[in-house]
Amino acid sequence: MALASKYSSKDVEQKWYDYWMEHNYFHSEPNDKEPYTIVIPPPNVTGILHMGHMLNNTIQDVLIRRARLKGLNACWVPGTDHASIATEAKVVAKLKAEGINKSDLTREEFLKHAWEWTDKYGGTILDQLKKLGASCDWERLRFTMDDTMSASVIQSFIDLYNKGLIYRGHRMVNWDPEAQTTLSDEEVIHEERQGHLYYLNYKLESSDEVLTIATTRPETIFGDTAICINPNDERFAHLRGKKAIVPIVNRVVPIIEDEYVDLEFGTGCLKVTPAHDENDKMLGDKHGLDVIDIFNDDASLNEYGLHYAGKDRFVVRDEIVKELKDSGALVKTETHTNKVGTSERTKAVIEPKLSDQWFLKMKDLAEPAIKAVLETEEVNLFPKKFDNTYRHWMENIRDWNISRQLWWGQQIPAYYYGNGKEDFVVAKNREEALASAKAKTGNDSLTDADLRQDEDALDTWFSSWLWPMSVFDGVVNPDNEDFNYYYPTNDLVTGPDILFFWVARMIMAGYEYTGEKPFTNVYLTGLVRDADRRKMSKSLGNSPDAMKLIDDYGADGVRVGLLLSAAAGNDLLFDEDLCQQGKGFINKIWNAFRLIKGWEVDASIEQPEASIKGIEWYTERFKEAGVEIEDHFSKYRISDALMTTYKLVWDDFCSWLLEVVKPEYAKPIDKKTYDAVIEALENNLRILHPFIPFASEEIWQNITERTPEEALIINEWPKVEKGDAEILADFELATQVITGVRAIRKEKNISFKDELELFVMNTEGFSERYDDIIKKLCNLSKIEATETSKDGALSFRVKANEYFIPLTGAIDIDAEIAKISEELEYTKGFMNSVSKKLSNERFVNNAPEQVVAVEKQKQADAQAKIDALEKRLAALK
Repeated sequence: MALASKYSSKDVEQKWYDYWMEHNYFHSEPNDKEPYTIVIPPPNVTGILHMGHMLNNTIQDVLIRRARLKGLNACWVPGTDHASIATEAKVVAKLKAEGINKSDLTREEFLKHAWEWTDKYGGTILDQLKKLGASCDWERLRFTMDDTMSASVIQSFIDLYNKGLIYRGHRMVNWDPEAQTTLSDEEVIHEERQGHLYYLNYKLESSDEVLTIATTRPETIFGDTAICINPNDERFAHLRGKKAIVPIVNRVVPIIEDEYVDLEFGTGCLKVTPAHDENDKMLGDKHGLDVIDIFNDDASLNEYGLHYAGKDRFVVRDEIVKELKDSGALVKTETHTNKVGTSERTKAVIEPKLSDQWFLKMKDLAEPAIKAVLETEEVNLFPKKFDNTYRHWMENIRDWNISRQLWWGQQIPAYYYGNGKEDFVVAKNREEALASAKAKTGNDSLTDADLRQDEDALDTWFSSWLWPMSVFDGVVNPDNEDFNYYYPTNDLVTGPDILFFWVARMIMAGYEYTGEKPFTNVYLTGLVRDADRRKMSKSLGNSPDAMKLIDDYGADGVRVGLLLSAAAGNDLLFDEDLCQQGKGFINKIWNAFRLIKGWEVDASIEQPEASIKGIEWYTERFKEAGVEIEDHFSKYRISDALMTTYKLVWDDFCSWLLEVVKPEYAKPIDKKTYDAVIEALENNLRILHPFIPFASEEIWQNITERTPEEALIINEWPKVEKGDAEILADFELATQVITGVRAIRKEKNISFKDELELFVMNTEGFSERYDDIIKKLCNLSKIEATETSKDGALSFRVKANEYFIPLTGAIDIDAEIAKISEELEYTKGFMNSVSKKLSNERFVNNAPEQVVAVEKQKQADAQAKIDALEKRLAALK
């Protein structure tokens, strides 16, 4: 069948993905081979493919396809994360559009809707990953809410609780009023925002004196239970032991002293609201203050907000400022910039809130994880610069708030049987809980109806931190064959933004449950940004449609485009032109293949010396590139590995080797050369396959008829061996000679059809190994040594060697002399003007040093050009 004149990704990509799936090339089972395992960072089940996913999964696919070609038992486990906050928000919004409120549903009814939504939309991103070429073992697909995965999560909770690491505490937490759930510290994004500093007067009890206090949140005065001054502040020494009156509320509160107060900030006085600020809570505990929670779960004010009850906090802020002003309590307002905590998921402003929550003690869990990365290097972060970030986070770790006020997620396995805070047991199911409750209380009359399971769900990350183990059922059943074979995994590819959220926690869980690392290497990709260095996001509208990119440029083109701009650990400044460059690269390879397949092969023709030498060189060049590529992969410089491959194929194979070996127009090629070129092409396809899987398989299958066992995807990675340095150096010099001759042809407009002679003063003692190639590619009748320069010839240098091309007959000597003479005259005039400027002492003494240096460089360049022109003129005359 004739090859298509143009490569069409639309005709190729689905065909080969279906073929790979049909022959089960992606699937892995334990065997006697060395395993190579990657677990996917599970994308949110709510998600669609974005640029970060594209980059991350392209890199994973490159690694897994290369491992497959290297003969390893490659297993890439795919999956999705139930994303409790994001998914619940989607389902709530859908129900609201249908006129249904979540509060009107039972938990079971709501979960039914959540599962229906997940079943309908949850597979979207996985289908898109297939379009990208992701060669995951789809038979091993996991979802963090699967029964087996949930069983792992519940068992982990029970185990950690029984070890005394999980506890229930009344603590200040980060409250997301939109999702109406707590968040861990890592899920809070601190944004710099411009607001105001409000100066308020608090009257002193039984006095006309007032105390001025600065606050950014006037709406929280309803929760004020004290005023605090610094005991070292002489300005307020007379206030010790006195009381103040909160404006509007008219609550009498004590004036307390604590060195926590910053003497320089605001007025030096601090209003204390223990229910709504972590530092205020600390002061409240220390001084035994009342705690008044003024907010409902949606951040509207409750009954403590008096006439503002039911109104949103920000609405109240605007309205209360007016009331304070009208009452004379507002002294002044200043513009003020401060950091505001916002929810990573909903973007809502976080409200500090006191709440009963479940926590996991982290300090002891962190110790082996710190040691593994920073001391023994059992786990390696790439690039190494992230070690310092990891150290900072891990050495300052806080207990993890693992409970969420959500229904979508694993429900906390704590069962209450009484009214007290400690009247609960932790168990796998209700049956075990009832037995435990009876044993704990000694009350055999307890029934299932007496049990009430904790309403909260576990933080999504509490399931994700088990991922490398739970995907192989290693938490519930650690002795199973899969877990023992595939764990620990090899590489993890993820973004630095979840280094603590996910990576560090997986390392902690791995050592806690198995005594082993969960993976050996962590490759941290950069974040994908636009040309203005903004992080790509739907909200900014600066993120291209991933599927449209694939449609426009092909999956291979997009993969190349992403990787060309993805230096290890650095942010990727995405430019769609790079995808066009990737598409162009695919077309270049396709056209090279069409050229080769278009040659007529004649077994009776003797192999030309130029072809012999060209193939000899390319064999060694391929080896040299192979060593470079191996080194890049070992250091997770995936972009550099692609660039080495790109240059090898584009420059060395297409631009040099094919030019060296291609037969004269309309003439056949000898079989030895043709077979060697096909072999070189096949080797190229082997190292190209991880980067451009579709196009490489298409060309591979078109070279000759292949059985399924001979598919490129399961072929062999070329052997890595050192190239011959002498051969490579000789060819490099030969290319410089060829470039020199071609430059003269172009400059003098000499047709390639016109044969030239080349004379060389071989001062360097260059090898004549590639003279046949130089002759062919430059159309030379001869290359001859000379002891002296050639009159009437143009020349060029390669190192100390000088080359001469006699031009008699090839050009009009008189016209060339006239042209050079005119250029020489102009250059001398330019030189004269620069020299005059430099001879002017006033200019030299007064002009900036850099300006004088530029003029001196111009003088030196002009002199060098004059010398070269005079030499060429002398040779022509």
